[in-house]
Amino acid sequence: MPELWQERGFGLYVHWPFCAAKCPYCDFNSHVRAEVDQSIWADALAAEIRRTGAKTGPRVLSSIFFGGGTPSLMEPSAVATVLATARDVWDFSNDIEITLEANPTSVEAHRFEGYARHGVNRVSLGIQSLNKPDLVKLGRLHSVKEAQTAFSLARQFFERVSFDLIYARQNQTLDDWRHELGTALDMAVDHLSLYQLTIEEGTAFWDRAQRGSLKGLPTDDLGADLYDLTQEICERAGFVAYEVSNHARPGTESRHNLLYWRGGDYAGIGPGAHGRLTLNGRRFATECWKQPEAWLKAVSGGSGIKISTELSQLDIEDERLIMGLRLIDGLDIGDIANLIDWPRFDRLLKDGMIWRQDNRIGATALGRPFLNHLIAQLAKS
Repeated sequence: MPELWQERGFGLYVHWPFCAAKCPYCDFNSHVRAEVDQSIWADALAAEIRRTGAKTGPRVLSSIFFGGGTPSLMEPSAVATVLATARDVWDFSNDIEITLEANPTSVEAHRFEGYARHGVNRVSLGIQSLNKPDLVKLGRLHSVKEAQTAFSLARQFFERVSFDLIYARQNQTLDDWRHELGTALDMAVDHLSLYQLTIEEGTAFWDRAQRGSLKGLPTDDLGADLYDLTQEICERAGFVAYEVSNHARPGTESRHNLLYWRGGDYAGIGPGAHGRLTLNGRRFATECWKQPEAWLKAVSGGSGIKISTELSQLDIEDERLIMGLRLIDGLDIGDIANLIDWPRFDRLLKDGMIWRQDNRIGATALGRPFLNHLIAQLAKS
């Protein structure tokens, strides 16, 4: 009997931890360094891929994602080393998706050309705003014009180009967002990631909010209205909300992210990277050392993984519930058979918060803004 990952895919996540500057809203594992020896880092990432491959054995890789940090600060030669090693270790599927995140300020034609030549076939641009004052507030180093130029440049080398925007920003009105999102959809190819601004602990925004100096954040009601407006405008433009924050024309969804949300396996390589690997019928959650220098030292000692934890069946089902409810097509009831609280399920179904069709369940349009509540209600105490 095939293991679940064989049905839902196997991916590789590569974390490049370096940025030109730290954005005040960002709680990702990103670091500013004056100099980075790219050959040392490429060799370390390659070593970790080989080490992981020795554990997994032969597999077919369906997606690779370079995240960060700012992966577009990588030299094409470093990307080439990673991809060549991955190809040596695992087979590539015929339609493998290879995505690289890019910031407009780190985009240069020779890099895009190099990435495409070595196999990258999808780029995700961190534009975040098409409004000059808000780019400044978000700590972004690029201008609106640079963002648009970077997008046009990416289109020269890649058929699939996505970009991110953040909304529910300081002092943003419904009319502001309606205009900005319309401009974004006029630009977009087939995919947009649209995130509500959240104030995460440990960020500069969090510190400002605690001091009372982060003014103009939307009320809960305005945040809900902005979310509803986002769904309405994107749906009208043919960009389906296949996941809570991700919109795409049918057939152009991010395959790598779908792998996460559907419960596939993925190897997490690089500082702070997380992974999920099924080995000999047992599923493990892995987490790498976060500090770049600590990770590099650990790799030289044999492994960049700091923690590897075997997941129980309830752990696995809990993750499937949390991730699967984010998707518009939901999840299979069999994935959460031991976890679900059926009386609560029936109440939520009656209230129109969730739907059921044969063996699949999911959150309705009414329920999707309240996923945390649904998860807490559906899972047994």
